[in-house]
Amino acid sequence: MNFPIENPALQRALIARGYNEPTSVQSAVLQPDIGERDLLVSAQTGSGKTVAYGLAFASTIMVDDALPPPAAPLALIIAPTRELAIQVHAELAWLYEHTGARVVSCVGGMDPRREQRALAAGCHIVVGTPGRLQDHLERHHLDVSHLKVVVLDEADEMLDLGFRDELEFILGATPTERRTLLFSATIAREIAALARQYQRDAFRIDTVARNQPHADIEYHAIRIASHEIEHGLVNLLRFQDVGGCLVFCSTREAVRQLHGRLQERGFAVVALSGELSQTERNNALQSLRDRRARVCIATDVAARGLDLPNLDLVVHADLPNNKATLLHRSGRTGRAGRKGMCVLLVPNSRRRQAEALLASANINAVWDEPPSADAIRARDQARLLTDPVLTEPPLDEDIAAARDLLAGYPPETIATALIRLYRARLPSPEDITPPPPERARFTRPEDARDTGRPSAGPMVWFRADVGRRKNADPKWLLPLICRVGGVTKRDIGAIRIFDRETKFEIHQAMAGEFLKSVIAANNPEVRIEAATGAPPDAAPREPRQAPPWRDGAKPRGFKPAGAPAGKPNEQARRRRNKAKSGA
Repeated sequence: MNFPIENPALQRALIARGYNEPTSVQSAVLQPDIGERDLLVSAQTGSGKTVAYGLAFASTIMVDDALPPPAAPLALIIAPTRELAIQVHAELAWLYEHTGARVVSCVGGMDPRREQRALAAGCHIVVGTPGRLQDHLERHHLDVSHLKVVVLDEADEMLDLGFRDELEFILGATPTERRTLLFSATIAREIAALARQYQRDAFRIDTVARNQPHADIEYHAIRIASHEIEHGLVNLLRFQDVGGCLVFCSTREAVRQLHGRLQERGFAVVALSGELSQTERNNALQSLRDRRARVCIATDVAARGLDLPNLDLVVHADLPNNKATLLHRSGRTGRAGRKGMCVLLVPNSRRRQAEALLASANINAVWDEPPSADAIRARDQARLLTDPVLTEPPLDEDIAAARDLLAGYPPETIATALIRLYRARLPSPEDITPPPPERARFTRPEDARDTGRPSAGPMVWFRADVGRRKNADPKWLLPLICRVGGVTKRDIGAIRIFDRETKFEIHQAMAGEFLKSVIAANNPEVRIEAATGAPPDAAPREPRQAPPWRDGAKPRGFKPAGAPAGKPNEQARRRRNKAKSGA
């Protein structure tokens, strides 16, 4: 083993877990010249940070390679989420297993009285979330007077989640002579300010290559109609057939709906979101770890710190809002030297947003189409030929049963039955409309630069049942058409607004997909349908009733329809006189 540590108990634990070579962050924190200094560390997700700081503070809490009897805690680790805190507790438990260390976790959603009893019985290391740790401090259940080291894990996430007040309270209660180890994915301005406030002469370690994506993750972006996102996910899961998959949604409601629909289709799937109890969340993660479940549908509560060893695929069913969320979600795979795949399901109307997001993260994604049902069936056939049911050596009773079957049925019938049984345990693939072919960007004339509309190409007319009388305006019509129809502004041509309806053009290559998206969306605000014909080039406006101007005053330049040139005031005066006389 090449770890630069001398403690035999820690060496024994590392060997038992198969650790032979330290990762870059583990080597960096174990440099002999660091000593007992504070650490400010930025490290890539999945780089072994927990083991790194567990080894880094070993010399601080141990004397002559041994721990004192359990009493007030010597080390405190603060993590942003319950799942990460529980995971850190498990990691430190095996790392310090042979030292006799007692590790206690304090997280929201668990029984606080049990945690209180564990703290009162004495411990060496406490791992917890900011809110629960503050609660134990205020109730005098947690004694931090003997702390020698405090670790802030995923410090940037704790600030993003609004835990600054809790952190200041906790750190303010700890001894000033403690060591402070601050670990973060990035050292942003807020993290640097936190380090200046609570660290002394911190040793800076940066193991993250700036503007470089995770080298062990292969990125793909799949173009798909907005109303077929669920079908695209089903086909993707069926086509890849990986050991474990994490699917990210933007809201709890989306998690709930997608989890239920995948369950109905026969997938082994669990859900993970903030509305679940901590026991339910723990059970979901454990099901994924021991492979009882293959797919986990989650909100961004699972985007930080979670280590799922068998996770080969991450899917963004909803596009992340920013680069940081994209990288943290994707970082759940490709961990500890394993290869992983990340797939973004991109609605046609959000293609440009996805391109900008990937460019901001310096990611070169491969753009694909969703797997077709035929491609999935072909891959199923290939998997059947290598299935263990065919490749494992048969037992004697299996051979006897096979001979009985062959005596009663022809081989083709038996093989057909095998194929049916194999397919019966698999969810059915979905038929997906192929996305329109990639086309060159439109060139626009000088007078159309601000509209973003195409200047050439065949177009198809559609109509919407709103016009001037319902305040139809391109400012809100254009975004609505894009959202409901799954298109971009570049796919929309001319827009003609009449009194009772609006007609607009859609590029012919997108017209069929646009109509399907509109029908699937069933938008209650505006009814959109194919137009029976194109409107006239210069559609005349329907006559309007003249506005009741006060005192005969009119806006400058006002000219009623049909008024003789140069005599607008006389025309209006005649109409008023006729109205007064009752004619």
